Amino acid sequence: MKNMIFKAIEFAAKAHNGQFRKGTQIPYIYHPMGVARKLIEHNYSGNIVIAGLLHDTIEDTLVTEADIRRDFNKEIADLVVGASEKNRLDSWENRKKDTIKKLAKAPHDLLVLSCADKLDNINEIARDYKKMGESLWDRFNQPGKKQKWYYTGLSRVFSDRINEFDFFFLAEEFIQAVKNMFEQQAPEI
Repeated sequence: MKNMIFKAIEFAAKAHNGQFRKGTQIPYIYHPMGVARKLIEHNYSGNIVIAGLLHDTIEDTLVTEADIRRDFNKEIADLVVGASEKNRLDSWENRKKDTIKKLAKAPHDLLVLSCADKLDNINEIARDYKKMGESLWDRFNQPGKKQKWYYTGLSRVFSDRINEFDFFFLAEEFIQAVKNMFEQQAPEI
């Protein structure tokens, strides 16, 4: 499995080559690496870790589901597809509503993968908010108020499912990160 993880790192790095985190000079590959790290720290399976490395390849690059099935396996491809937004042309709010709704009933492995993804995102947002304050929201398509709505919605879903097998610590980490992030903001957010 270790060889497959390194293969996935190389695959994701190639797919995300030239991409940066929104509004930064941070190479995008740091995000899937952060997701994989969180999954490893919480002792999830190799397939989930690999899906964490690949989770944005279908959504944000030219990689297809068939590419992932060919180079990895069906389970990993299914997780990556499940973690991808279905209709990137739909409004931001509709896409986020769909994500929240999907995660409320998602299979366990997809729930875990998505939680690690969202945890890495909220941690980065919190780090940058400490440096930039309210100007952070200028890099996003939606203001802080909408971001708070989305992340607290995810927090409710993860809280509702917190007692599922081996999910408690990851979900608790996410819930606390969201609480900490939005408690540090100005009252109008």
